[in-house]
Amino acid sequence: MSNSSNVPGWMAVEAILRAGRAAIDELHRRLAQRGHPDVRPAHGYAFQAIGREGTTAGELGQRLGVTKQAAGQMVDELIRLGYVDRTPDPSDGRRRLVTLTPRGFDCLRASAEIFDELLTEWRAQGDEVDAAITALGGLAALYGGRLRPIW
Repeated sequence: MSNSSNVPGWMAVEAILRAGRAAIDELHRRLAQRGHPDVRPAHGYAFQAIGREGTTAGELGQRLGVTKQAAGQMVDELIRLGYVDRTPDPSDGRRRLVTLTPRGFDCLRASAEIFDELLTEWRAQGDEVDAAITALGGLAALYGGRLRPIW
């Protein structure tokens, strides 16, 4: 693969996918070491979609691009794991608000730290990392580039 112009398309896409998968696997290995052994990749998407203010299961489903039922199942799992709570919405008693617990916020903080660690490690491999990140962002934008949880 020394001459990149001879790389077939499937190999390029596979390399991108393997790199992404390796990064996510390493993130979760380190999260387990920091007290979050049960968190899965899809949970991170949910934490981001819930945000600081919280959301309903229906809104969470819309933000994640999944059904309300799938979002409700994820919320139930995250409650069981101690990452979120479901409480009456103070502004509308008919709605149930899903909010992150201190454990959920800790997981987000640890994830951000680990992502920074990974980027530092990648940059130590060579000067091309930032250019590659920019190029990959451009490629993702070419086709819409939206990430969705897969679980």
